Amino acid sequence: MDSAEEKRTTGPVRPTSRDVARLAGVSHTAVSFVFNGRAEGNLSPATQERIRQAAEQLGYRPDPVARGLRRRRTAVIGLVTDEIASSPFAGRLLRGAMETAWDSGHLVLTVDSGGDPAKEDAAVAELLDRRVDGIVYAAMSLRRVRVPEGLHRTHAVLANCLPEDGSLPAVVPAERAGGRTAARLLLDAGHRRVAVVGGLDDIASAERLRGFRDALRAEGVTVPKEWVVRTGGEISGGHEGAMRLLGPGPAEGRPTGIFCYNDRVAAGVLHAATRLGIAVPDELSVVGYDDQEHMAAFLTPPLTTVALPHRAMGEAAARLLLDAIDTGRTPPATVRRIACPVITRASVGPAPVG
Repeated sequence: MDSAEEKRTTGPVRPTSRDVARLAGVSHTAVSFVFNGRAEGNLSPATQERIRQAAEQLGYRPDPVARGLRRRRTAVIGLVTDEIASSPFAGRLLRGAMETAWDSGHLVLTVDSGGDPAKEDAAVAELLDRRVDGIVYAAMSLRRVRVPEGLHRTHAVLANCLPEDGSLPAVVPAERAGGRTAARLLLDAGHRRVAVVGGLDDIASAERLRGFRDALRAEGVTVPKEWVVRTGGEISGGHEGAMRLLGPGPAEGRPTGIFCYNDRVAAGVLHAATRLGIAVPDELSVVGYDDQEHMAAFLTPPLTTVALPHRAMGEAAARLLLDAIDTGRTPPATVRRIACPVITRASVGPAPVG
């Protein structure tokens, strides 16, 4: 075999921990202490630094497979979700989970089931076969979910969904508190004639409305029944609801502030207001929900909204899972609610006089 062929077949030689030990002038055990997190109390800071410099000089990285075998872990977690490809919020949740995992030395294997229960079960089985250390199951819209078969065989956490059987910990948005936040935006601007447009037969709609009414009730304000207009979650629904509320009739008989189920509904409300010649925010204030990328900031006027904390949910779910992996203890099956922050733009102004 000539030298060129030998080079092609053998490839570059990966530096080992023993190479690091020789260059640093220390024992192999000392190198192991540094890269297994056991150096404190066993090695001086100067020795630890000398080992790290030697490793950097050689381009040494610990073998994750060998380390995983010793610790009976793979340093990989799974993430199964229902609609990564079609959700505008999936990237935020994934980034939150993946960066949190990376910071703890874990990679994330992601599987999109397309909402098919059989594919979810198969995905969980495949991840378990690959010996992942744990699994995050995420939904892209808040709902109660059937726990995929096999998920209880490993550490598992749900993100943006609730288990139908209450058997696993879950991280979800604080939707009721978000509704209270939306109400406060309007109340603090002096609005007392307020309405709600849009919504579905889902958890988020119910919780946001409950929170909205909580805050209004505390100020002695009520929303007339006919001013809660449930027209779905799309732009067309927002337009339809706003036309009902803002159509023919005197200005004093219509709301001065509208809380929308989401930013798409808010876009429809803004379009209707423009058609009717109602100035936002001078005559009408509009609050959205979601802070949808590539949309909320580009409406006219830019939309003040309550953001869904998808990135924070991904971070919190991954952190909860990694803590369970580190301690070996399954976290209690409780629900952690993540605050929904306000994104202030230009669609809310003082209530008009009169």
